[in-house]
Amino acid sequence: MRILVVCGAGASSTFVAQRVRRSARDRGLDLTVEAAGSTRLDAGLDEVDVVLLGAHVGTLADTVRERAAEASVAVAVMPERVFAARDGEEALDLALAVSGGRS
Repeated sequence: MRILVVCGAGASSTFVAQRVRRSARDRGLDLTVEAAGSTRLDAGLDEVDVVLLGAHVGTLADTVRERAAEASVAVAVMPERVFAARDGEEALDLALAVSGGRS
C-alpha cells in the first residue's frame, strides 16, 4: 500500500510519515509512506492508495475525496492529536481502516 500524508506545506507531514513508516516496519508491513504539502495533491493522487490529510487542511477533504474517487484512492482526515503522537500507530490504523485493511 502507498500512503500520502498531507499537510499545508509538507513539513509536519514529514514527521508523521516517518512515524507511520516506523510503525509499519514494527508490524512487519511493507508500505510506502510519503509526505507532501497540499499543493502536491493533484500530482500525487494517481500514485497512492490512501491520502491522510492533516486536521488543519481538513477543509479540503470533500474536494480531495471527489478527485480521489476517480483514482480509487481512499481519503481520511487525521485527528490533530496524530501530529503530536510519539508514534505512527493511530495514523497507520486510520490508513489501514480506510483502505479496507489491505497492506
